[in-house]
Amino acid sequence: MNINTNPLAMIQPGQRITEQKPVDDQSVGFGDLLKQAIDEVNSLDQQSSDMKTKLVTGQIDDIAQVMIAAEKSNIAFQLTLQIRNKVIEAYQEIMRMQI
Repeated sequence: MNINTNPLAMIQPGQRITEQKPVDDQSVGFGDLLKQAIDEVNSLDQQSSDMKTKLVTGQIDDIAQVMIAAEKSNIAFQLTLQIRNKVIEAYQEIMRMQI
């Protein structure tokens, strides 16, 4: 099952936010989705590093491609960091609840 972890790819033009897609029999857990997202961020960072190395060694002449790869990596990392912050904040809020 191939799951796209790009948050913008999940919303289609004209789609209402309240719509829910049917869940198939092979449900993917939160841990699996989190691991896939982190793997994708790592992959983007590796691609960015490879392109920077190729630019320095002269294998790539187009600096725009290198900058785009670097920005993709940076944005993916910032999104991951913000998600982590929200998860920690939610956990702390749950721990402050009185039973």
